[in-house]
Amino acid sequence: MGAKLRVYKRRIRSVTATKKITKAMEMIAASRVVKAQRQVAASTPYASELTRAVTAVATGSNTQHPLTTEAEQPSRAALLLITSDRGLAGGYSSNVLKAGEQLTERLKAEGKEVDAYIVGRKGVSYYSFRERKVVESWTGFTDSPTYADAKAIAAPLIEAVQRDTAEGGVDELHIVYTEFISMMTQTALDDRLLPLSLDKAAAESEESAKGEILPLFDFEPSAEDVLDALLPRYVESRIYNALLQAAASKHAATRRAMKSATDNAEELIKSLSRLANAARQAEITQEISEIVGGASALADATAGSD
Repeated sequence: MGAKLRVYKRRIRSVTATKKITKAMEMIAASRVVKAQRQVAASTPYASELTRAVTAVATGSNTQHPLTTEAEQPSRAALLLITSDRGLAGGYSSNVLKAGEQLTERLKAEGKEVDAYIVGRKGVSYYSFRERKVVESWTGFTDSPTYADAKAIAAPLIEAVQRDTAEGGVDELHIVYTEFISMMTQTALDDRLLPLSLDKAAAESEESAKGEILPLFDFEPSAEDVLDALLPRYVESRIYNALLQAAASKHAATRRAMKSATDNAEELIKSLSRLANAARQAEITQEISEIVGGASALADATAGSD
């Protein structure tokens, strides 16, 4: 076997092994994205109803609450950036990071300092490589987040909003994550969680309650106490929903990337097989030519001796 043919066969074996890995990863991502979709669908009604309740309390009373009151001159904002712990997902993490950069530039243009809170190793590595300060980070659960993870993330963010800016607090809380729209479409977007935009929250509540009679609420013991109890749950539920949306988007992006890698491996195997066949045919042709040439030379030598 010629050296060229050996090279082609070795490359075919290598690409075939890679194809098996990418195909397995594609199937795993496909199974995980279905579970993540179900979790997103299950968490959305709770978040919507909680938003309706918070909106009703905030608009139905004159209570001034730090989580719903706009600062006169906001000077500092917290940015929660949700990325992935792993790669092999195409442009998933890079799209989120790009959206985070755009939001950061916009906030800085408004004269606000930005405190970064990062979820996922990709985001942590991005900020670490650029030597940017990260107030707090969380890793290790982006593929399958739980409500406990959302509570752990929400706690320092709510505390930062409630603190005065002179003591390291923030006036606003923004979140950047990837919204899961379909298996083929996921969009990186940013949203302001706090202070709660009452107009936007009311619009979301009306949208989720189309065709329903909006309930009337009695505040007991007081509207402020109700807000103290509901607003942390609101932030936790929104962060949890964002984590689930991001997880579903990541699995969909991984499935798409691995399918593309598997298809490319198949095309490369076909191309290498054609080259290997051509090399083998060239070897056979050369061997036949050498045999014919040797037989002809032997015949000529025999005829000359006679």
